[in-house]
Amino acid sequence: MIVIVDYHKGNLLSVERGLAGAGAAVRVTDDAALIRAADAVVLPGVGAFADAAASMEALGQMDAVREAVAAGAPFLGICLGMHLMFEEGLEHAPEGGPNPRGLGFIPGCVGALPRTDSEGRAYKVPHVGWNSVEFGEPSPLFAGIAPSEFFYFTHSFIAPPSAATIAETTHSVTFPCAVQVPGAPVFGVQFHPEKSSDAGAQLLANFATIAREARGV
Repeated sequence: MIVIVDYHKGNLLSVERGLAGAGAAVRVTDDAALIRAADAVVLPGVGAFADAAASMEALGQMDAVREAVAAGAPFLGICLGMHLMFEEGLEHAPEGGPNPRGLGFIPGCVGALPRTDSEGRAYKVPHVGWNSVEFGEPSPLFAGIAPSEFFYFTHSFIAPPSAATIAETTHSVTFPCAVQVPGAPVFGVQFHPEKSSDAGAQLLANFATIAREARGV
């Protein structure tokens, strides 16, 4: 059973349909006990870092997700869900701090996507639309997906580079668009696989396979 975390900030139906279409058994829930006991966890991305983190804390979901992952449950964060994998974020942070805290799976702070590149050329922010994803070392999350494949993005904030980066894309700057906690089946993607046609469906199917293999199925 793959549990999709509902933190009361958006429509989760497209993610649920995408995973179910990949053959996974899926349940959407806000119940911390069910999240804690999940075989695998998906944290979708809608809203702002501070609001989502506060909602998850109030619902007991932050610790529940941490405990599920510590027990070996595979994890996939999508867009804001990937941002929440980091220690902290600036989106809707109170003036003067402190910054809202994330799950802390990966060190670093999620910041704003620059509106200009290094030569001063202007870029639209939010970054909305299709963009290519570049990755080097093979990852089970990208099995069957060619480098430079296009995925659908919509975001104004980006994760910092880290040892967890497994894929990048470029819009004003080159930034991590997929991460994996080293040595663990704990992944995040900046783009929306549920809106990314065949390539996105393949990625969700890959995560479903990762979840089944983690259970020895």
